[in-house]
Amino acid sequence: MDRVNATTPSASSADDPARATFAALRSPEGEQLLAELRDHDPADELATATRLRRTHPAELVSAALGQARLRQRAAVKFGAEDAYRMYFTPNGVEQATRTSVAAHRAARFAGLGVRSVADLCCGIGGDAIALARAGISVLAVDRDPLTAEVARANAEVLGLGELIEVRCADVTEIDTAPYDAVFVDPARRGGRGRIFDPEAYSPPLSWAATAALQAPRAALKIAPGIPHEAIGPEAEAEWISDGGDVKEAVLWYGEGFAPGSFRATLLPSGATLSAHAPLPAPPVGPVGRYLYEPDGAVIRAHLVADLVERCGGRLVDETIAYITSDEPYSSPYVAGYGITDELPFSMKRLKALLRERQIGVLTVKKRGSAVEPEELRRRMKLSGPGSATVFLTRVAGAPTMLIGHPLG
Repeated sequence: MDRVNATTPSASSADDPARATFAALRSPEGEQLLAELRDHDPADELATATRLRRTHPAELVSAALGQARLRQRAAVKFGAEDAYRMYFTPNGVEQATRTSVAAHRAARFAGLGVRSVADLCCGIGGDAIALARAGISVLAVDRDPLTAEVARANAEVLGLGELIEVRCADVTEIDTAPYDAVFVDPARRGGRGRIFDPEAYSPPLSWAATAALQAPRAALKIAPGIPHEAIGPEAEAEWISDGGDVKEAVLWYGEGFAPGSFRATLLPSGATLSAHAPLPAPPVGPVGRYLYEPDGAVIRAHLVADLVERCGGRLVDETIAYITSDEPYSSPYVAGYGITDELPFSMKRLKALLRERQIGVLTVKKRGSAVEPEELRRRMKLSGPGSATVFLTRVAGAPTMLIGHPLG
């Protein structure tokens, strides 16, 4: 989504310089410039701009250079093949859903037989594109005129114009009754950055949840850090990580979902762990031969206790999401390590041990410690052919260093 307030009526498009510039980018001359700038080096931008301004209007060159930068950034989320055909706004790149995550969400809808979705607060169209590619027809709505034009252009350049209708409107005035499902992606950024209060989203979480409950099925995208108490019992809550990084959370409503459950999904594998909360508190005990670091989605979904039970292990501290066991355990939901040393926290002692073992490559992980990994590595003055992983954490409340190596 790319707007300050999703429920403020749209301003007139007359004499809108941003939209006029975007129209120029879509002209044959603009497309030629963008094609020429596809692989340009930002370090050479001044020289490139000087050269291009000899044959093109200065304003168009500036706009094309800005769009080229956005496309380079967007390639991480959308892949180069799509990103270098699409159009973006700065907020659109920042807030758009990663393609892998949007495709996962679209697949869940499609798997339940959903054939049409009202995408409210569609932004530049990332989710609408994923839904259309899953064979779903989409009404994509955003109140910002420029953002709506960008979404429409993206549907066209990717050959999805017949499945995606883009409408510039106030999302609160959209009749979603004709659609099989609703997807809402409220704005979670304001003039001062990220918004942490769900009721300060635009539109507010309460409005979005009400709209979701009125639809046969719905999905509501939220920030991964949302407090669990803000999630109503009608929703299935899913946290999604991609490549080990938590990307988003989504609330699912309606037939085919599991109200009151919490789910962690790992991409690209698609592995999913779910349970109904609250789970009983897991046991806490001494560090064993193995340590397991749960995926961030598992931690956010409060499903660490489920993994503790599965591996027959325990937590090293009641407040720390590190699991330990005496027997090896393999699972897509954890990264496993063999532990060789458990020491009270001491920079001097750690430095001596690493020097003795000729450790030249050190991976630093921490939970419950204020020490910065880069500062620790700098002070260790590492040298040698060996490698190790050190965990800075608490064990039974005491600052502790655990040293080991990845399993497998």
